[in-house]
Amino acid sequence: MAPHSRPPASPVADSAFLSKVVPDPARAVADIPDGATLAVGGFGSCGIPSLLIDALHKAGPRGLHVVSNNCGIDGWGLGILLEAGRIDRVTASYVGDNKEFARRYLSGELEVELIPQGTLAERLRAGGSGIPAFYTPAGVGTQIAEGGLAWRYAPDGSVAVASPPRRTEVFDGREYILERAVSADFGLVRAWKGDPDGNLVFRRAARNFNPLCAMAGRVTVAEVEELCEPGDLDPDEIHLPGIFVQRVVPVGHAGPGAEKRIEKLTERRTATPEEVPTR
Repeated sequence: MAPHSRPPASPVADSAFLSKVVPDPARAVADIPDGATLAVGGFGSCGIPSLLIDALHKAGPRGLHVVSNNCGIDGWGLGILLEAGRIDRVTASYVGDNKEFARRYLSGELEVELIPQGTLAERLRAGGSGIPAFYTPAGVGTQIAEGGLAWRYAPDGSVAVASPPRRTEVFDGREYILERAVSADFGLVRAWKGDPDGNLVFRRAARNFNPLCAMAGRVTVAEVEELCEPGDLDPDEIHLPGIFVQRVVPVGHAGPGAEKRIEKLTERRTATPEEVPTR
């Protein structure tokens, strides 16, 4: 993958060299074509670029290859694109509780490459760093290394597409497998703060796959909850430098983009006075 650099003037704005801010999420994803590969940040329902996913759903590209930790949940996040039949292939480490994901995979409607979570993170980081491949002990002695995992099923339940075997090497007496880096046509991420130059700050658990997906995208679009003025962000607090980001979309604190969902809500019933133990 070639080193990241500012692309030539894009269809988004002629002033891209002065500011990367695109106020309309629809314009920010308008040039994502059919068959594009997308690196999408988030983990479950945490830190997902919901505004950009919604705009992409309305734009209508099909045949997408999504690289993400998981494919959202039913009716939310990437699950919206999945239910609409827009996604053909998923590279992920977790199926989660998405019933539509499982149904499409088992029925042969969806190709899925499941890989160890740490390996996925490193493949994205390598793609953004210009490293073509790396060796890891994760997966040695399993079907990850041997091949034969079902990437896509046939309608009759047989394996239509199987994973290939990995190349192995021994270093200092220990076996490792070769993993290829992942780079994507577009990266879609969500950040807590950002500035017009694309410098990003992520908050708590949202600092999951977002920085890595931003690095892996050849063109990265970041929706930010708080748009700061140039120079407002302390350089020591920036998690991802703007060289990896080409477009910044302000979310604001109201509207559909501000919504944050809890994937699994656990509640504890408050005890009545009669149930409170006494000494």
